[in-house]
Amino acid sequence: MKKISFLLIALMISTVACKKEKKETKQVEEALTTTEKYVVKPEATSIKWTAYKTTDKVGVGGEFTSSKFEIKSGDSPQEALNNLNFSIPISSLFTNDATNTRDAKIKASFFGAMLDTDFLKGTISYVDNKCNASLTMNGVTHNIPLDIQIEEERRVTLTGVMNLKDWNALNALASLNKVCFDLHKGADGVSKTWEDVAIEVSTFLRKN
Repeated sequence: MKKISFLLIALMISTVACKKEKKETKQVEEALTTTEKYVVKPEATSIKWTAYKTTDKVGVGGEFTSSKFEIKSGDSPQEALNNLNFSIPISSLFTNDATNTRDAKIKASFFGAMLDTDFLKGTISYVDNKCNASLTMNGVTHNIPLDIQIEEERRVTLTGVMNLKDWNALNALASLNKVCFDLHKGADGVSKTWEDVAIEVSTFLRKN
């Protein structure tokens, strides 16, 4: 009888331990599956730029209304943004020009004077709180250092300045200035299109 009692007690202990182990395993699995990941939300991403004309350096704003970002997630905003590939169709360029002539000039005389005129492509890197965009344009790949601001771990703003000479695009810039010669004249009568272009990318990281 004692032997049977010991066996029953051992069996009961074993059963309780097994149930406890299964419960703990289930809790761990649930925690893993419910961990929130950060993902770039393409539909909430805007890519704006400001170019400059005249010797007074008057800003001309525009944007790309379409962009494609790699579907990539991370446990943090930094991880989600690091090594994130993107492409931007040139055809989506928009400047809200009242005359409806500026966009066509930029597409034809600026981007049309370059190599690979269909897309801008690149990769964002975000390591040790330093952010860069490796951008390919006119057959040249060059880095743009970016200042990054993250609000509420979800709203991200990236800002930087690209100098067109780094992409061998000064001939394309001269081509644009030629077709916009009079429009890019200031009070001094000098026509000028500047080499630097300010970039601002805003996006929203969703959690899933």
